[in-house]
Amino acid sequence: MKLSIERATLLKAVAQAQSVVERRNTIPILANVLIEAEGAEATFRATDLDIEVVDKAAAVVERAGATTVSAVTLNEIVRKLPDGALVTLTEDSASGRLTIEAGRSNFSLATLPKEDFPVMATSDYAANFACKAPVLRRLFDKSKFAISTEETRYYLNGVYMHVSESDGGKVLRCVATDGHRLARIDADLPEGAEGMTGVIVPRKTVGELRKLLDDDDMEIAVSVSETKIRFATPDITLTSKVIDGTFPDYTRVIPQGNTRKMEVDAAEFAKAVDRVATVSSERSRAVKLQLDEDRLILSVNAPDSGAAEEELVVAYGDERLEIGFNAKYLLEIASQVDRENAVFMFNSSGDPTLMREGNDTSAIYVVMPMRV
Repeated sequence: MKLSIERATLLKAVAQAQSVVERRNTIPILANVLIEAEGAEATFRATDLDIEVVDKAAAVVERAGATTVSAVTLNEIVRKLPDGALVTLTEDSASGRLTIEAGRSNFSLATLPKEDFPVMATSDYAANFACKAPVLRRLFDKSKFAISTEETRYYLNGVYMHVSESDGGKVLRCVATDGHRLARIDADLPEGAEGMTGVIVPRKTVGELRKLLDDDDMEIAVSVSETKIRFATPDITLTSKVIDGTFPDYTRVIPQGNTRKMEVDAAEFAKAVDRVATVSSERSRAVKLQLDEDRLILSVNAPDSGAAEEELVVAYGDERLEIGFNAKYLLEIASQVDRENAVFMFNSSGDPTLMREGNDTSAIYVVMPMRV
């Protein structure tokens, strides 16, 4: 195998591949990227047995062939090469080495046989639809902060993507929760997605998918089966197993009867919470909200480190309320607001609180209070 490829093109493909590769693994071949050269393109494939990414890049192929080489090492080498360099990859099957040449630099890396590289089994996808990158980006970006990191409740370690009903119509919905907070984001249902089964997309897959969604004009082809989900652009295909479990009935957690409404500038609120939380104890990070007519007092009282208080002007016309929250959860929820105002709907100091952006109900967040 011998091919020449532009550095920037190679770096993009290899960077995507090496981020999928697990740093600590017991199977040496899983640390490698499979490079296949044929026609006028090179394909870079990496997997951790749960996720597989395949990246196609234009290249000048002198000799077709395939080999596998350490993904992390190749990425480091290419990253350190000068901009605009033309990189030549040559495989010598007799010595089991891959030579990388660019300008005056020359590297030789050990390879492993391509036959040992595991290829993910193909799947029959029941639902296939196209979705614009900004739509998917919003669905996952606004929900992923609430993904649980508790391994015991593995079915919460991802984003639940499914078709649901909202205001009399069908929507594509993403939900994530860790028991303390919940995010529910809706988008218009793409054509072809009606028959999709609900799947839990793992946290790592959500992170990898994000890298495909930077181009606003990009159409992403999404394919879903009961065990796998695939996201494809013209150059990159990301295939992932989905979490085998049942996502809990999240609708029971979303409060319907909260009537006490507070409207506040989201950016100002987030900054104020951040400031008073500076003195909160690391363990509890509790912040108290005291609501009176058009006035909010944020306070922290930590016996070990000190106390803090800040007053904000808000729109609130209900009776007095005191409620406590984990500062980190409040900050994460407030930072999801793109428009100016965040609307909080309270019930009592012991009930879950609902937050949305203005009157927009396509993105709602729920956060559990804590005793302070």
